[in-house]
Amino acid sequence: MTFDLIAQLDPHFEKVTRARGLLGAPQVLVTAPGLRYQFGDPLAPFHAASIGKVATAVLVMQLVESGTLSLESPLTTLLPANELTHLFSGDGSSRATVHQLLTHTAGVADYFAGPVRTGPSFMRLVVDEPERVWSPADLLDFSRHHQSPVAAPGARFSYSDTGYVLLGRILEELTGQPFHDLLHERIFTPLDLANSWLVSRSAPADPNTPELAPFWLDRVEASRFASVSCDWAGGGIAATPANLVTLSEALHNGALLAPESLAYLSEMRHRFRAGIHYGAGFMELRFEGFFFALRGLPRPLGHIGVLGTHMFYDPRHDAHVVLNFHSTREMVRSFKSLIRIEQALGRASAG
Repeated sequence: MTFDLIAQLDPHFEKVTRARGLLGAPQVLVTAPGLRYQFGDPLAPFHAASIGKVATAVLVMQLVESGTLSLESPLTTLLPANELTHLFSGDGSSRATVHQLLTHTAGVADYFAGPVRTGPSFMRLVVDEPERVWSPADLLDFSRHHQSPVAAPGARFSYSDTGYVLLGRILEELTGQPFHDLLHERIFTPLDLANSWLVSRSAPADPNTPELAPFWLDRVEASRFASVSCDWAGGGIAATPANLVTLSEALHNGALLAPESLAYLSEMRHRFRAGIHYGAGFMELRFEGFFFALRGLPRPLGHIGVLGTHMFYDPRHDAHVVLNFHSTREMVRSFKSLIRIEQALGRASAG
């Protein structure tokens, strides 16, 4: 089965690599029972971007399982009032809940990609001020001072990195530990993810971990910028392809969460955009939403990141797929490659 996948996918990824020029080969890892396919550098850790939201959601659900936190807890009972000021419509902070933050329905702006009332966009600041280090308070202040709430809590879905920063702060307040320590203590160390860390905040357990793979914000290579400290609980994890496959496996084999918690996270409630639906820190791909002829492909569960990163579990083939295309300009090509992988898995399993 592995040989079949190599024969089907190597020509595709070789062509993709040629077309990408200086970006080089994407990182690809696909595993399933009796199967392992990889392309590109298998050892380089990469910035996973919003795949990190999955880890944040896991940490939240672990506290829910322990009875430390309720999904319906109002945010005003969990965070100091000054952290919530001017992030919500009217008195929305008193009505917004943890559930709404997880499902992107709390109505807060999105500091990373949302529109601004004044000044440059956040992405512009990250590129123009590469030495700037962003704290969680800075991220919340950007939404507070330069953006407007998008809706009343519970009114509609609106993807929000700001909301996940608030979740990170809730985790810190309830545990008394920094967010990056929680990642290591509750996820990285138990799963032996020795080549994973929170960018700008911690270090991998393995001191021989290679340097972070390069990545491009539009046409600017930014992997060494201090300003990429901006992702934090909204998606600041770096990991190798193998570490992310291990994380994906742990999500679905009960190593991190009870079945009820996984069911909550993976219940699709809203459409993110055509072909992508959203639960609570989890996405589900419905390929027919991209193009009707793709109807019948599996519906993988996981998350994408703005850098053309993917971590998905395909339940039909019991397959885990991790991709890194290294660039904000490579999202379309990364999805076309994921479709090729799903088609190849289907043909290999049928044979």
